[in-house]
Amino acid sequence: MTGDEPTTEVEPALRSYGVSVESIDDGDPMELTYMTAFPGREVHHGEIGRALNALIDRAEADAWDPVRVEGTVVRSPGDVLGTWHAEPEWFEQLIRYEISETEFSTRVLETLSHADEPVEAAESGEEGAGVEDGT
Repeated sequence: MTGDEPTTEVEPALRSYGVSVESIDDGDPMELTYMTAFPGREVHHGEIGRALNALIDRAEADAWDPVRVEGTVVRSPGDVLGTWHAEPEWFEQLIRYEISETEFSTRVLETLSHADEPVEAAESGEEGAGVEDGT
């Protein structure tokens, strides 16, 4: 892979995992905005898991070179529900079996912030969901 993979190759992979992509900038960092199917008060952890699993699968197949992924979850265009991110080294460590799927998930969920929550709550972290089971 050249590292210059066009957005058109990443977006279909994400959509095939049920991610409703609103926009994607496949640079470094990759900026992913997707519309949630669960427009409640909190970001649905399973949707984060599906987006990450699509990227992990592409990285394992040497079809994507991991970069920082900055996810923005919207209820509708312009109505941000929350944000999260994943670091490139986390993908690499997972692929090399240096960390577990649970550890990867925990790291990502610790970055999760909801648009309507105070910053202190987001920094304290939130546990409970896993990439491995999509919840």
